[in-house]
Amino acid sequence: MSSESAAALPARTVAPLSTGEPGHRTVLLRGGEVHSPADPFATAMVVERGHVAWVGSEGAADAFASGVDEVIDLEGALVTPAFTDAHVHTTATGLALTGLDLSSARTRAEALAAVRAYAAARPDDDVLLGHGWDSARWPERTPPTRAELDGATGGRPLYLPRIDVHSAVATTALLDRIPGVTGLDGYHPDAPLTAAAHHAVRAAAHAAITPRQREEAQRAALHRAASLGIGTLHECGGPEISDEDDFTSLLKLARDEAGPRVFGYWAERVTGPKDADRIRELGALGAAGDLFVDGALGSHTACLHEPYADAPHTGTGHLEAADVAAHVAACTEAGLQAGFHAIGDAAVTAVVEGVRAAAAKVGLARVRAARHRVEHAEMLTPETIAAFAELGLTASVQPAFDALWGGEEGMYAQRLGAGRARTLNPYAALLRAGVPLAFGSDSPVTPLDPWGTVRAAAFHRTPEHRVSARAAFTAHTRGGWRAIGRDDAGTLVPGAPADYAVWRTGELVVQAPDDRVARWSTDPRSGTPGLPDLSPGAALPVCLRTVVFGQTVFVRPNE
Repeated sequence: MSSESAAALPARTVAPLSTGEPGHRTVLLRGGEVHSPADPFATAMVVERGHVAWVGSEGAADAFASGVDEVIDLEGALVTPAFTDAHVHTTATGLALTGLDLSSARTRAEALAAVRAYAAARPDDDVLLGHGWDSARWPERTPPTRAELDGATGGRPLYLPRIDVHSAVATTALLDRIPGVTGLDGYHPDAPLTAAAHHAVRAAAHAAITPRQREEAQRAALHRAASLGIGTLHECGGPEISDEDDFTSLLKLARDEAGPRVFGYWAERVTGPKDADRIRELGALGAAGDLFVDGALGSHTACLHEPYADAPHTGTGHLEAADVAAHVAACTEAGLQAGFHAIGDAAVTAVVEGVRAAAAKVGLARVRAARHRVEHAEMLTPETIAAFAELGLTASVQPAFDALWGGEEGMYAQRLGAGRARTLNPYAALLRAGVPLAFGSDSPVTPLDPWGTVRAAAFHRTPEHRVSARAAFTAHTRGGWRAIGRDDAGTLVPGAPADYAVWRTGELVVQAPDDRVARWSTDPRSGTPGLPDLSPGAALPVCLRTVVFGQTVFVRPNE
């Protein structure tokens, strides 16, 4: 790199390595399988001062045994890097864990029965909160009506977002709290609320959450993440999703207590240095995450080039290419990461055109160095995939979306028709083009479930979009770290932060999902570390212990 091009790079904020203090004990783990590129046959690892100090064989481990504070006999267990979930709504996840979760309701009648039981069990709640209904999977294909919800709650305030959180149903008692709601864009007398009407109702509902309820929800979500071997979460907050108190209280909780790291993104547009300073003052890594360019396919609000198959319109766009360009240019100049929520093909096109325009203004090298992000990025074309690679964009994607909504009879096919639906979430094409992938759940849209996420990518419902289990695992461990600007984490090699999980699992395999994936790396002679068998129907690994920066944050009971 020339001195001129080096000088042109932004003074980008790089994520701090830890949100907590490192563990000070020196620990030797031995007698298991350690997933490390430093030694593909490693059975032991030494952790010192919160970092991996050594990885190697059982025989060599004897030399360390007398000089450590603790020796852990793995008893054949697997040690891997801890997972990073690159897109989470932590408080909402906790509220779903501790409150009314309708994701398992199979019919509208089941959903209404659950609402009725929940209302009866929570007589003191000011506003009843739920989540997760998906009428696309119900035989009726229609959401609960307001009159049905009024009856089920006894006339109390209730807020129920759809599973994608881009539309919601609410009771009359909650709507009555919002002056002028009937005149807002997206208000429908007896259909799910969208756009401004939904945002107003969500704000009113969330305003009723007490600090105690919020903290309980956050703790519940962080504990669930740790119990699943997740060491890091990327919190995607913003003024249209939560509020500043929620965002800053979560970051403080994660700093103050042992648990998963939390890196935050705040989805607010930046026009200049003052806006960028404010993003940093909130503790955010970037003005990114769910900065909405469009909505979601399930709610008919993703922005498309061609109309939906089951609705006579093309969805809703919130930002145009010029808006994207202004935000990306301002963030790049400030050394701040930018990012957007974009699902429909028209929304993705707007992002690509906007980022390209920003690159023309501030320089392609600076834009690429900033590692700007696109969340979801479901409807891609060969042209937009090539543009992601050209512009250095990270695709922060959720393979569980395909597992839940893909296939010939799934929601994608209902909304788009089978032909367009088969083009969605093309992970193999992204990897072939050199686009960095970071996997997440968008929890509570889909549950925290890292091994299930790896399986969903390796066994995508559309075979040509499948990636190897190894590539999927990397996207869910190292990929999340790369997405925040760190190339020195997410892998168990000397010098890396000691973020790892210990798993009970079956025999390890080196696996490719089918013949469409190049098999050179599956030859045992290549020394590729093995992974659990993630074939559909196989039992997923069970987390026994999760460690973050050398500190144990979860131990499975009775282990």
